[in-house]
Amino acid sequence: MNGLLSGLCVAFSMYSLLPMPQLPWEKKTMRYALCFLPLVGVLVAACEYAWLMFCQFFQANTIFYAIGAALLPILISGGIHLDGLTDACDALGSHSEPERRLEIMKDPHVGAFGVLGMLAFLFGEVALFAQFYQNPYNVKIMLFGFFIARIVGGRAIVSMPCAKNTGLAHIFAENSEKQRTKQILLVEGIIGSLLLLLVSRTIWSIVALFFCLLWIIVHGRLCQKRFGGIIGDLAGFLISITELIFLFTAVIGGLCGLIF
Repeated sequence: MNGLLSGLCVAFSMYSLLPMPQLPWEKKTMRYALCFLPLVGVLVAACEYAWLMFCQFFQANTIFYAIGAALLPILISGGIHLDGLTDACDALGSHSEPERRLEIMKDPHVGAFGVLGMLAFLFGEVALFAQFYQNPYNVKIMLFGFFIARIVGGRAIVSMPCAKNTGLAHIFAENSEKQRTKQILLVEGIIGSLLLLLVSRTIWSIVALFFCLLWIIVHGRLCQKRFGGIIGDLAGFLISITELIFLFTAVIGGLCGLIF
């Protein structure tokens, strides 16, 4: 199996629940795996759009749609990114040294800050999806968020130093063709951003991309200062909040009704 196809299989087997051939995790199978991570976002976006069309066709209740829309990314990804967000909130709630924060994230038990962070995220997401359902004009912004979020998440893994020599981020980073993967993900990000601007034709797509860029900078500094680098949970945290930024911007744009 060639490098590209094996990379696709590794990406989908790790970051989605889609049945894929089980391949050994080694350099030749993983070197381009992160380049295919955004395709998982495309799958999530396609399912989100299908769910929206289904609910609109049958005139489903707002809460029914919102809960289903919030659950879809979790069901498709197996909750791996939400788990990262939960662990990150747990560690950030601890006023400890970076080493202690890394230990907290490794602990299988979830602390109070992790539970609060996860609940705040899920309730916020459901509320935003409920409002979005009332006026889904900016649906393209919401959908592109799933694609772009995984681009920035994958690029963070190969661009930032790993905080520890174990874990998923370290395995993917060490077995990736880092320079080429960074370049490919950058190209994917530019193409995705241009496509969003082209198809949405609203100023809110620019707002979403601006806040996404701002969040990437904040997240990068947070990782370096509080943890000493990136780990898998922090990449999941980055992906989850990026998705929320695009959803939030789509909702605010719908409320304001400003069309570029």
